[in-house]
Amino acid sequence: MSVELNHTIVHSRDNRESAEFLADILGLTAGTEWGPFIPVVLANGVTLDFATVPAGSITVQHYAFLIPEAEFDTAFGRIQELSIPYWADPHRKHPGEINHNDGGRGVYFPDPSGHGMELITRPYGGWS
Repeated sequence: MSVELNHTIVHSRDNRESAEFLADILGLTAGTEWGPFIPVVLANGVTLDFATVPAGSITVQHYAFLIPEAEFDTAFGRIQELSIPYWADPHRKHPGEINHNDGGRGVYFPDPSGHGMELITRPYGGWS
């Protein structure tokens, strides 16, 4: 059986702000509003559908994006230009640093709704 993730809904305080934030960091485009959603389509066909919900009902989630080395440089540059805080680890013990896990590079940063975003250039544990 072939199973693929098609889309997921990302709760946000402001769907447009959050979708455009992520799209800008990743060099993508936030799509046209469809019902309550603003989509961001990733290269593997997965869509993140950002939906505005009351701030008190947002459960912080973690979203990790596997990107090529050259795109990491560009995305990390955007994080720095926008003065977004970043860490080398999910527990925020290494602020202002990136990691080099599994021979790649990685960074954690918050989105406008507080979700933990992560960029990596190599899958952890050698999984592909």
